[in-house]
Amino acid sequence: MATTGVLGSTMHHEERGADASGIPFVFLHGNPTSSHLWRRVLPRIDGRIRVLAPDLIGMGRSGKPGGAYRFADHARYLDAWFDALGLDDAVLVGQDWGGALALDRAARHPGRVRGVAVMETILRPMSWEEHPPASRARFEAMRTPGVGEEMVLDRNLFIEDGLGRTVSQPMSEEDRAVYAAPYPTRESRRPLLQWARSMPLDGEPADVVSRVAEYAAWMGVSPQVPKLLLTFDGSPTLMVGDALTAWCREHVSALETAYCGSAAHLCPEDRPEEIAAALNAWADRHGLADRRPAR
Repeated sequence: MATTGVLGSTMHHEERGADASGIPFVFLHGNPTSSHLWRRVLPRIDGRIRVLAPDLIGMGRSGKPGGAYRFADHARYLDAWFDALGLDDAVLVGQDWGGALALDRAARHPGRVRGVAVMETILRPMSWEEHPPASRARFEAMRTPGVGEEMVLDRNLFIEDGLGRTVSQPMSEEDRAVYAAPYPTRESRRPLLQWARSMPLDGEPADVVSRVAEYAAWMGVSPQVPKLLLTFDGSPTLMVGDALTAWCREHVSALETAYCGSAAHLCPEDRPEEIAAALNAWADRHGLADRRPAR
């Protein structure tokens, strides 16, 4: 584990595997988790691969500099973290908002990305009708001024209730405590509420819709970058179902899909072995586990 100074704050990350001669794989988490999400995936990744899993700013063991914690803020801190660690050539792996940040970075810095693998993430702007029905009413309430503050900041709903709803197997108290630790106070939970209000639904918020639309377009015109979509079934909390998977197969260039079994939204909690196996096989097919080739 390591802590890096970034833009006047700090970002924590977990790291294991090969030395800097290999292409690094960077694993990005979403809301309301942290690098702890990947704890059972990273040890199963091919030992030739250097893996890093940061905590997003304001989350996990990273610093809490304050501010709005909007999508662009997270991307800015991530860019600075990549620069600080000299990660000029990486494979990006992401779940939930981590997948969105991975695709956003790939679209903005295509020359610095070797491949992108995502699961249970935001692949294009959506409508409310496409939102998982199991959580639509809750997210609508969270976006309501005053109501969202009471739900997320006061009642700590994402941690106290949401974690249990988005796994298919019961989460241990020890793991739940790790996820809860960064959010002991009302103010510390601001990033969680902002993420809930950032979902690109029916054209709002406009800044996030624009960023997502840009990377959705990039996915269709970037055959030089291999892409992997991991899919699951069996839970009403899943974001990526058959319709969105079909859309990806039609619109995303250089796409491969891998079915990883039954899971809920926090799929690395439910299917770490299958996720790691799919990533290892994909890396082998594209030479991504080898020593860094010359460009």
